[in-house]
Amino acid sequence: MSTLELKNVNKIYPNGFHAVHDFNLTIDKGEFIVFVGPSGCGKSTTLRMIAGLEDISSGDFTIDGKRVNELGPREREVAMVFQSYALYPNMTVFDNIAFGLTLQGVDDDVIEERVLKTAKILGLTDYLDRFPRALSGGQRQRVAIGRSIIRKVGIFLMDEPLSNLDAKQRVTMRSEIAQIHREAGATTIYVTHDQTEAMTLADRIVVMKDGYVQQIGTPKELYFDPVNVFVAGFIGEPPMNFIRAKVKGGKIALGENIVDLAPVLGDKVSAYEGKRIVFGFRPEAIELGKAEDAYQINALVELTEMLGDNTNVYVVAGEERAILKVDPHDTPEMDASITFSIPYKNVYLFDDETEMVIK
Repeated sequence: MSTLELKNVNKIYPNGFHAVHDFNLTIDKGEFIVFVGPSGCGKSTTLRMIAGLEDISSGDFTIDGKRVNELGPREREVAMVFQSYALYPNMTVFDNIAFGLTLQGVDDDVIEERVLKTAKILGLTDYLDRFPRALSGGQRQRVAIGRSIIRKVGIFLMDEPLSNLDAKQRVTMRSEIAQIHREAGATTIYVTHDQTEAMTLADRIVVMKDGYVQQIGTPKELYFDPVNVFVAGFIGEPPMNFIRAKVKGGKIALGENIVDLAPVLGDKVSAYEGKRIVFGFRPEAIELGKAEDAYQINALVELTEMLGDNTNVYVVAGEERAILKVDPHDTPEMDASITFSIPYKNVYLFDDETEMVIK
């Protein structure tokens, strides 16, 4: 296991494009860190700098206190799993997993022992004599992971390893990766654009946008205490509802509904008089009908999506639209007029100009 630290790390390409800005992060031994964000946000570039596949333009990267900016991937003792499986098609599963040890000149007896142990962890024991073409996508990805963990390095790097799998395989592989991490105990950095993967796997999540770190925290911290509109909207499925409105007399209008901000903002409400704010609430953080200590909103049902364990209800109030997540047994009829409540404690307010949360 290894401790990693990135201090003011930047990546600027020769054409002047600034891909990563002042990235700062300390990763503890054995921690599972997930970089998450939309395509082009800099998460894979940061991972490649950690791996030694990309040069660091400025800043320092240390492993166990040693600066390693100029060291190559092999000298950093990291193992990387890519989006593509990168398996050798003319080699069996056994030989693919053993390949790194074979290059190192490890004795055959040791190789066999470690391959068999790795295959058992990954559920590949019955497939060791097969070639990659005879495996499913999930099985190929397990082979790619096995080739990495057999080396017993202190750092695992995974770049969107599940993106080529179907939905069912992704769910299965998520649990398997979590189990492998627990058994191997290595420091793991995992890149994905899928916030569900991030929430279910991570000890801590690094949310990135346009090369900047937006927030670092546990899944619970990011879900309940987002620092800005981007994080609040990126974490959660369906995403948080946002309504932008101007404060007049300490109130805002949500369609025909007048919302008094005092129960949420308290004495701060006067500071936002005449300014625009962003009113946010999560789809699942509502109650159908009227409730105490809550805003009552009248709306019209436009669409419903029955998903089994819940129903997404799309509503409109004036020109404002929102998604509600309700119990399927309480699904309202299409075009019905409904009242739903947003508890004060479940409301998030953001400054419209800075998009930062208003505490």
